[in-house]
Amino acid sequence: MDNRRLILLLVFSFSLVMLWDGWQKHNQPKVAPTVTAAGGTAGVPTPTTTGAPGAVAVPGQPAAPAPVAAPKAIIRTDVLVAEVSAQGGDIVRLELTKHHASEDRTRNYVLFDNGEKHNYAAQTGLIGNGLPNHKTLFTLGATEAALKDGENAVTLRLDAPPTADGIKVAKLITFNRGSYQAEVSYEITNGSGAPIAPHAYFQFTRDGKPAEQPGGFGVQTFTGPAFYTEAEKYQKVSFDDIAAKKAKFVAKAADGWAAMVQHYFVAGWAPAAGEREFFANQVSSDLYSAGVILPVPAIAPGQSGKLAVPLYAGPQEQSRLESFAKGFDLVVDYGWLTIIAAPLFWVLEWFHKLTGNWGWAIILVTIALKAVFFPLSAASYKSMAKMKTLGPRLQRMKEQYGDDKMKMQQAMMDLYKREKVNPLGGCLPILIQIPVFIALYWVLLGVVEMRGAPWLGWIHDLSVKDPYYILPLIMGATSFIQTKLNPAPPDPIQAKVMMMMPILFTFMFLWFPAGLVLYWVVNNTLSIAQQWQINRMIDAGGKASE
Repeated sequence: MDNRRLILLLVFSFSLVMLWDGWQKHNQPKVAPTVTAAGGTAGVPTPTTTGAPGAVAVPGQPAAPAPVAAPKAIIRTDVLVAEVSAQGGDIVRLELTKHHASEDRTRNYVLFDNGEKHNYAAQTGLIGNGLPNHKTLFTLGATEAALKDGENAVTLRLDAPPTADGIKVAKLITFNRGSYQAEVSYEITNGSGAPIAPHAYFQFTRDGKPAEQPGGFGVQTFTGPAFYTEAEKYQKVSFDDIAAKKAKFVAKAADGWAAMVQHYFVAGWAPAAGEREFFANQVSSDLYSAGVILPVPAIAPGQSGKLAVPLYAGPQEQSRLESFAKGFDLVVDYGWLTIIAAPLFWVLEWFHKLTGNWGWAIILVTIALKAVFFPLSAASYKSMAKMKTLGPRLQRMKEQYGDDKMKMQQAMMDLYKREKVNPLGGCLPILIQIPVFIALYWVLLGVVEMRGAPWLGWIHDLSVKDPYYILPLIMGATSFIQTKLNPAPPDPIQAKVMMMMPILFTFMFLWFPAGLVLYWVVNNTLSIAQQWQINRMIDAGGKASE
């Protein structure tokens, strides 16, 4: 089987994968218990736990000014700039200073966004009579806070107005040096005459517009909420399912996290082990919230209590994800090919540590894969080379038997048997390699480490298309050379179609990420060298090395 058929098989395989993924989503079995939405008043989620000690009704909306009128505080660290609103203490904007914007490399990437491109914020609140939620107007402890030299963390404190019965609440947001992990906590002082046991919620509120997408024809990555528990593992929830009240995910668990996932970046809440409820709501026509509700341990009169939950908001760098929470690295979703893709990324990362450049790492991974599959490739190319030597004899048979297809087929089978040639000998080796090629495709397409990574010369970002289309043109040229090295199909129409394939796929690859095209260029070049050598040996009557 030649490279043209390999490409056709890859396209067909991608189609099957997408159809299978869609079928799985459509026919996903129900998980018990499940939740479709956690109802609430004015966007405040309601705990569904019945009989919980101290469970109280959802408060009415406290008087608060519009979000645009609320004061804001700016927090700066060495890797981010956060904007925190006095209304609810929401993190309404988050710039990642080590990652550039997609459209303008001179600007920082904005994850949480207060309306520039998206509406996306991290919100928290307490559920209890008169307790502050994400609509309450807090008093800012400072309007600016920056990480100073020698400090490892910076904290912003916000104080809520005391309740009518004397309960005081402070919200603290702590960011750490060199980290995208923060901590959001509540300090509650019970000045009332009765014990309290409220609930707290931690959520992301986001519009349904997809985040930046990778290059390529029709490639769409997931944007939306995701949940994880030890029992049910990784569960993605689409905005469409939330709007249609068909979202299925675990409602209650003793562990797990809630996240908002998009291409290259993620934000997640990961409470410590203990009782929790997950929820997902449609807040308005194009605004959704998803998160987790936790019980606050009972606080006696005159006593204080604290609840803290870790927050991650940053790139999907797998080393950081693994250290944040168990299973959090699954947000880098390779689907059913994870078992192959995860080791491939590990090898790619190892080569990057060796070379310091992701482009050279891709080249070395391609060479390594070619070496691993060398015996299979050699068998495939040997079969194609032998078929090519039989081309003139097959053509004479076609002329001899004319339209008598039965005799033609029998004569061909006899020829294959005499010459010990298996016409399908090139197929099986390629079929075995296809899952590996698809897995590497998703690795190169999905890992944030490739974003903004230069190779050499004109390639300044391996995650976007080649700005001058040089690599796609080289890929097209190498594909054409492979076409000429392979035996021509006996059918003239098929032969013409196959000759057009390099042109068609060159056009498609013009918009593919440069890192992926680089892989194909190196793979094609190595294939040409191997195939040319085997063809030469077969033509000379020699025996190709195994």
